[in-house]
Amino acid sequence: MKTVDSFDFAGRKALVRVDFNVPLNERFEITDDTRIKATIPTIKKILADGGSVILMSHLGRPKEGPTEKYSLKHIVAPLSLILGVPVKFADDCIGEQAKEQAAALQPGEVLLLENLRFYKEEEKGDVAFAEKLSQLGDVWVNDAFGTAHRAHASTAVIAQFFTDRICGKVMQAEIDNARHILENAEKPFTAIMGGAKISDKILIIERLLDKVDNLIIGGGMTYTFTKALGGKIGKSLLEADKLGLALNILEKAKEKGVKVYMPLDNVTADSFSNDAKREVFATGEIPDELQGLDIGPKTIELFSQVIAESKTILWNGPMGVFEFPNFATGTNAIAEAVVKATDDKNAFSLIGGGDSAAAINNAGYGDRVSYVSTGGGALLEYMEGKVLPGVAALEA
Repeated sequence: MKTVDSFDFAGRKALVRVDFNVPLNERFEITDDTRIKATIPTIKKILADGGSVILMSHLGRPKEGPTEKYSLKHIVAPLSLILGVPVKFADDCIGEQAKEQAAALQPGEVLLLENLRFYKEEEKGDVAFAEKLSQLGDVWVNDAFGTAHRAHASTAVIAQFFTDRICGKVMQAEIDNARHILENAEKPFTAIMGGAKISDKILIIERLLDKVDNLIIGGGMTYTFTKALGGKIGKSLLEADKLGLALNILEKAKEKGVKVYMPLDNVTADSFSNDAKREVFATGEIPDELQGLDIGPKTIELFSQVIAESKTILWNGPMGVFEFPNFATGTNAIAEAVVKATDDKNAFSLIGGGDSAAAINNAGYGDRVSYVSTGGGALLEYMEGKVLPGVAALEA
């Protein structure tokens, strides 16, 4: 696999697939620029070599063609500021104007194309669309790990039109860190699995059971496990059709000698809102009219102790409804415990994208763990052992 560091971009036009799918508020301001900042080293290396950069990305899920809400023009000013270079903008990603702007690009200049998903052909992996995109540059760099699990036109199909297919720094770091966890994890190895549903995490949990010493289960999926074990969960989140699966996971963990840690207590609410009345109940004893929205103080103590004794930590998924500040205590406490283990015990800590990345960054700890993944779904699929089209296209 060719890498950015091993390639000389002098005089070359690099067509770079990035993941600028960042959250915007109602004023079209970026609320988390982690994904943009992650791509800066790749872009700067190309520019420093004397190359020019044509950036392509998607933003959101536009339904019917161009939409103001999902236009990448909103990214131009903040990107220019972060990069320290004025960024030009093409109001289409294909077509004559985009070709002319790309052709006119001088070494050291950057052009951002409009949202790829304004064309349905992008997600369909349309070959003709991929060829049109390919005409804008003479080398292809894939630095969008977050979409590497999709066989889209810009992430995989486009590769066939280039001799030079280059792995960007984000892509390389994501693969290296995932491999480190899967192949070289120092013991004790603890996986912290949170989030809403067992069904989203079943494959990675099953694969990790062959590798981890400890499995910590938190978040909404907790209540399906608790219910399966005969506990009372009130109005808490439940996957009723996954009760057998939950018991099966616990049985497999026991067979493989993996210690499973589940909440001892839960913070409940009388409604799904930040201002709801909070009470703490032991796991399995939540009254019918209440719902669990966070882990309780005894659980925080238990989980933190397990994390403190770990040398490798993988965290994917929050411990509760961390979007509500009053129910973010558990998630923030786990973030602190992971940081402490990284600092004090020199543990290797990988934060697995999505909500976990948002939680650790919101708490200001992003630079105090070993690695924060920018690709939630892609990381999970890679760790589940699946072939990612975006990675396979670079290796071909």
